[in-house]
Amino acid sequence: MWIIEAKYGQDDFYLNLEKEILSLIDGEKNLIANLSNISSWIYHTIPNLNWCGFYLWDKTDQELILGPFQGKPACIRIKPHRGVCGASYSQKKTLRISDVHEFQGHIACDSQTNSELVIPLIKNDLVFGVLDLDSPLRSNFTEEDETKLTYLMNRVSELIF
Repeated sequence: MWIIEAKYGQDDFYLNLEKEILSLIDGEKNLIANLSNISSWIYHTIPNLNWCGFYLWDKTDQELILGPFQGKPACIRIKPHRGVCGASYSQKKTLRISDVHEFQGHIACDSQTNSELVIPLIKNDLVFGVLDLDSPLRSNFTEEDETKLTYLMNRVSELIF
């Protein structure tokens, strides 16, 4: 049984989050199971999220496809360069958007979302998908969130892709 203690804002929060997530995926080879647990853990530990999940690159359809997530139903397919997720995928970089309504081409899956953090999942210079975090608060995500979650997703990508 897992006990989730959200201690966001404490000095060791991201160190503990890394340990917890790596222990969740330790020894498990199934991608969907791993991404499901990761999205749940993040959703329940980072405050003020209304959505947390993954979009995975589909080589055949040449677009991002909805993967495991927590929150309301979401857009199923996202073309490269479209919205924050498509832009993060195409640019191979993390995007922290303080006000999604000012982001040209923003895709509004949930009208309550006001800020977003999207992190590409990269291994061997190939992007396999993105982690998408949405918040109903403007400017919810900090520079520390961006830096530490990008580092964590780089570690996760090396282990599960």
